[in-house]
Amino acid sequence: MTGRTEAIMARKGEIMRRALGMDYAEFERSPIAFDYEAMMAAHGYSLDDIVAIQAAVGVGSTPLLELRNLTDLVRSYAEPGHGARIFVKDEAANMAGSFKDRRASMSIHVAREKGYAGVIAATSGNYGAAVASQAARASLACIICQEAFDSTHLGQPEIIEKARICEAFGAEVVQMTVGPELFAHMLELLDETGYFAASLYSSFGVSGIETLGWELATEMRERTGAPPTHVVITHAGGGNTTGTARGLKRAGATETQIVSASVDLSGLHMASDTDFNRKSFTTGHTGFGVPFATWPDRADVPRNAARSLRYMDRYLTVSQGEVFYVTEALAKLEGLERGPAGNTAMAAAMSLARDLPRDATVVVQETEYTGAGKHHWAQLNFARERGVEVRAGDPRQNVPGKSIVIPERPEQIRATEMDLGRMRRSYVRNALAHAPDGYEPTPEDIAFLAEDTNSTPEAVEGIVAGLRAGA
Repeated sequence: MTGRTEAIMARKGEIMRRALGMDYAEFERSPIAFDYEAMMAAHGYSLDDIVAIQAAVGVGSTPLLELRNLTDLVRSYAEPGHGARIFVKDEAANMAGSFKDRRASMSIHVAREKGYAGVIAATSGNYGAAVASQAARASLACIICQEAFDSTHLGQPEIIEKARICEAFGAEVVQMTVGPELFAHMLELLDETGYFAASLYSSFGVSGIETLGWELATEMRERTGAPPTHVVITHAGGGNTTGTARGLKRAGATETQIVSASVDLSGLHMASDTDFNRKSFTTGHTGFGVPFATWPDRADVPRNAARSLRYMDRYLTVSQGEVFYVTEALAKLEGLERGPAGNTAMAAAMSLARDLPRDATVVVQETEYTGAGKHHWAQLNFARERGVEVRAGDPRQNVPGKSIVIPERPEQIRATEMDLGRMRRSYVRNALAHAPDGYEPTPEDIAFLAEDTNSTPEAVEGIVAGLRAGA
């Protein structure tokens, strides 16, 4: 990290206070604990307010579709009496083609209400498209900071496609090579322009996703008489899991299991110049999903509103080949040609539904638009050009960055369970590491960590004791 980058990052709190109109210090309770619910409520918008704001700009109320053909396929190889019904919330019907229109609509509304002349977001793409679309509707200037290239200035077709759509909506797209400068350059631009920070991780944006969870719980009650038994959510930075889960709880769906899902890209480093173009997914993968779950406050805001471990009941991973297979199956069997991120959750849902009883209901809570660069064939061709082997076979032989193995049969799709206990331990370790040297957690800290890891104070105390003992 250069001295210039270090200097701007050192001013993050000051810049983000001005760029969001929020003083995060108000919510701090200790070096570890803060009042999360107070932070989430500080914007002052009720759920009804958010629904009305989104309806006015063409966001939300997307179709809930039952995937009968995909369900029949799963039941054809499931054990007798098994094979849950599979549904999907078709978020590609939003203005810019993804659930991220929900979070963007709130950030843009707040920016306009507070009198900002423009907005800035740092994103690999779908969120940038959503921000650019909503900014255009609000007549606000828009800058999108995008990590787009490796050091040879070569970019994945999906990333280039996302830049194209941002520019089509009138945004200025500032593209950078891979590295740690993305958030730093966004902070510089916020400092120079005085624009609003349309952060992925602010309470404004995450609250905008709550309508998605509320809608699907309400619609499933109308369709089946009960909330879904399971909701599968593509997981990257954590906002999708957090917002959807909070919306489900607001709708009274407290028994619904929250299942996060990511593409397994273990072994690839997201800030590595050599690894950057050897992955075929720009979001919804473990390279974001695990680090942000185990330390959410690595984001551009002082305190991240996307705190996925608070809400996860399970975390499943699938391989790149499995997602590509399901992308093709969804098009061929259900007439839905959709982009790869939502199909990450779809692949996990097929594996999950196979083992559940037939009266269970599994909802995949998003789809996303597809296009020339986002299409799975473009991604696979790009992978081949980078020397990645692409073949049919056993997806368990997939090696991120080296081989993409596409299943030959649907019954080969088998998600892998992540160890949430291990992730909780990592989170607590990170929280202690970011506290001052020698700091001893208070009972308030222990209670906060228990909430933030969806566990108990006793479990957190056990983790702290183990870490102190060097276990």
